[in-house]
Amino acid sequence: MTTAQERSYQALTIDTVRSVVEQLQYFEDVKQLEVSEIGDGNLNYVFHLQDPKTSKSLIVKQALPYAKVVGESWPLTLDRAKIEYLSLQKAAEVVPELVPVVYDHDQDLAYTVMEDLSSHVILRSGWIAGNKYPELGKHIGTYTAQTLFHTSDFYLHPFTKKALVKDFLNPELCKITEDLVFTDPFFDHDTNEISDEIRPFVVKLWQDEELKREAAKLKLQFLTEAEALLHGDLHSGSIFVTKDSTKVIDPEFAFVGPIGFDLGSFLANLLLNYLSQEAHLQKSEDLQAFRKYLLDISQQTWETFATQFLELCKTKGHFTFSSIEGVAESFLEKVWRDTLGFAGCEVVRRTIGLAQVADLNSIEDAPVQIDLKQKALTAGATLIKNRGKVKDIHAFLAWVEESLT
Repeated sequence: MTTAQERSYQALTIDTVRSVVEQLQYFEDVKQLEVSEIGDGNLNYVFHLQDPKTSKSLIVKQALPYAKVVGESWPLTLDRAKIEYLSLQKAAEVVPELVPVVYDHDQDLAYTVMEDLSSHVILRSGWIAGNKYPELGKHIGTYTAQTLFHTSDFYLHPFTKKALVKDFLNPELCKITEDLVFTDPFFDHDTNEISDEIRPFVVKLWQDEELKREAAKLKLQFLTEAEALLHGDLHSGSIFVTKDSTKVIDPEFAFVGPIGFDLGSFLANLLLNYLSQEAHLQKSEDLQAFRKYLLDISQQTWETFATQFLELCKTKGHFTFSSIEGVAESFLEKVWRDTLGFAGCEVVRRTIGLAQVADLNSIEDAPVQIDLKQKALTAGATLIKNRGKVKDIHAFLAWVEESLT
């Protein structure tokens, strides 16, 4: 059934996008704006608008009624633009410095006008180039702790929490995650992208019944555990960075789900870059130094998250049992296990599923790429199956150094 929103929807163009920012009176003369379509993502149009005289600029992001990566054969709801807008607004309530400023949103045309982050770079690109961002771990740890705590039952009144769940129902995009992260990579599905060289290795993965059982448990958690409002797609392509600034973007997959999913997504993309640097950094000393940096970021992210989350439970928690020693700590032990399991699923998905990562796919030496993808798949499967055995962040770091170096 076609909705009223879809009937009134029109895709913006380089010529028409000027009109949507005119009412903001942000620019002196919208007719003089330099406009370019810069989106390279899977689902949306992204326009960059700049005044050549003042250099003032804005971004207009518009959702398409289908998945851009596939085409019109994969229809998608336009409601995801509203979900993204509302999620950015919720994050801005607690970490305004870690998300882009939003200037306008139109539900019918499914667009959002926001701050231009051209002064930043996409984290994935920066990492592939071997650039370090020393504040990143503290920033992502803070982002996850603050956004997840303040939308959880530890903080919200039960009525408010249940209303939040309703407001962020996002079934179509959740279904994408349910399929592409938790199902398709573990079976011979046509959405997977697998070369002939790696297929024999992947077939063995599909034959691992223990792995499938554990992946099923994680998928059920994703389906059933409404712990907090997630970003829903917190990977290195959804983060813009400079040396001292971090901006989390693109929360269109936001919904109320298991807290460990956001943390696991970030950790997985860090691991994939860790592996890929064997091909990107030629000097041994550069490789060792950068991999140490990535491990430091892993530790800083988790420790910042855990420390802030526990402190928030003590100082702002409204959950009746928050003051009882061990309650919040026990919950974080669960989040840690979940983080590792979800990270494993994301590693497998980004290696052989739809929407893979440039960290590995940009490696031109085919045998090296295949070898690193096999290591990634092994690492992902290990995290899924052994998430309860890696007890803390220090054990995780030791495992990475022993297994992936």
